[in-house]
Amino acid sequence: MKRSMTGGSRGSRARILAALMAGSLIVAACGGDDDSAGDGAASTEAPTSDAPAESMAPGDSSAPADSGLASDALPAPSGEEIVIGLVNTEGGAGGLDFPDIRRFLEAAVGYSNEHGGLGNRPIKIESCVVKGDPETSQACAQELVGKGVELVLIGLDLFIDYKTYEAAGVPVIGVLPIMPMDYTANALFLTGGNATSQSATAVFAQDVLNATKVSIIHADNPGANSTAAGLEASLDVAGIEWTAVKGGNDETDAGFQGLMRQAADFGPDVMVSLYSDAGCIGTMRARASLGIETPVVTTSICADADVIAAVGDDATGWYFAGLPEDSDTPERALLAKLLAPVMGISEEEVTPTGLGLGGLGYTMWMSLYDYGQKMVAAGTELTGASLFDFLKSSTDLFLFGGQTPIACGSEAKYPAVCSFVFPFAMYKGDGVVGPVDGVDLVDSRPLLP
Repeated sequence: MKRSMTGGSRGSRARILAALMAGSLIVAACGGDDDSAGDGAASTEAPTSDAPAESMAPGDSSAPADSGLASDALPAPSGEEIVIGLVNTEGGAGGLDFPDIRRFLEAAVGYSNEHGGLGNRPIKIESCVVKGDPETSQACAQELVGKGVELVLIGLDLFIDYKTYEAAGVPVIGVLPIMPMDYTANALFLTGGNATSQSATAVFAQDVLNATKVSIIHADNPGANSTAAGLEASLDVAGIEWTAVKGGNDETDAGFQGLMRQAADFGPDVMVSLYSDAGCIGTMRARASLGIETPVVTTSICADADVIAAVGDDATGWYFAGLPEDSDTPERALLAKLLAPVMGISEEEVTPTGLGLGGLGYTMWMSLYDYGQKMVAAGTELTGASLFDFLKSSTDLFLFGGQTPIACGSEAKYPAVCSFVFPFAMYKGDGVVGPVDGVDLVDSRPLLP
């Protein structure tokens, strides 16, 4: 049985893009050391001492948290400068404006240029801004190719001009696929987008929460509808019955209660909420006020410290997809040190859930920076092309922080995707959000549509 109940209006293009990315926000820099043992295969069971090595999760470091990173001791790079293009959406119509992706990435590049560069090469970033339309995307591609960049990084670009880059032999690495063409393009994306994040949510609902019926709650706008469609397709693969309850972009408390009541009337084993920001607070309070005990899975956005502070124990029974454990590690300390000045707050106030979309840019660069160090250690000369090939062919890489393994092209239907597994967290009471007991990383691949 599949049905959809609608009420509400369509949002702006910014809402569209935010909804498309909501399930894919992963900031892995608060996990463990990249040098941990294990090949990173994901599991929904906690590892034990009897488990084979391939089922053990990366991220456990024997080094103390205050020991710093090996990169801190690297001298300034001495090789030839590498010019890298960066394409990002800023100042676009309808609120399409994500400058923190560029700003956070630039902060990470600044650190890299003081400590080893990219494979011992100083980095020059050539930024080009797109506005969320094909014309500016094409113009940026032509501009960057004309400047002779060795590599193009994609922050967020709805209409990536792959043809221009490919014709010029310039490799493309992005952080997040958004449009359908991104998944099969001649490019690599470090995270998996909705296709993988929503599939992981379906796996979690089935394997961890034993769901046979699921209610989905989301705003009725194109982005949220697209995100929900990804989840619905994976639920279909699993043979899980579902219903979708749609509301407005902005609802009153009574409106959220109405949505939650409709969702509960379906008799689900699990609910999935795709609301974000104020919608996180509204849905959590509504569920609690109605006395609904059905567990709810939502995105990492709803684990933001401000959200949890606002709802308190009304978050009991909520699970958060794509949220790594916030551990006291050198990677976590570096993130706070580099981003606090950019954000205009103290290092103590920097939290992974408070980075927003800017965290994507930071994680992308620090991951590539780590790969560059590994290439140098292996005696491989770093160029834009060789970095792309190294990322595409390596089987022992992780997103910066060491928790999420990279497996570029491991699914034939999604050759540009490099990440298929996700951490999950849960509300544990007294304002604490932490790992789900007995659950390691959740692999999206069994239910990919």
